[in-house]
Amino acid sequence: MPRKIGAELRTGERARASGNEGMARVCARRAAGMAIESVHPPSAAGNADIMSRLRALEADLSRPASVREAAGRLAAKVTGNSFAADPIGDALIIIEHILGSSSA
Repeated sequence: MPRKIGAELRTGERARASGNEGMARVCARRAAGMAIESVHPPSAAGNADIMSRLRALEADLSRPASVREAAGRLAAKVTGNSFAADPIGDALIIIEHILGSSSA
């Protein structure tokens, strides 16, 4: 796993341990976004923001359901304190799929 992605996940884990689920979710999204960008760099036409990339991954029927579902949970808008159960785990599902696919 690239160093920057690992560092982002560790920051998210520390945030979660200190009770800051919102920051853990932000870190999970950033880590997943970095993995996606490593194999699909943003084009000059746009689509560079993490949320757009997560939504595109969620809609990509060529990806396994577990990856699409993880992307959907990370991209979902949070209302109040209704955080996804495990944003770090969702990011890991995406990262392992993307980086595993890119090394094949």
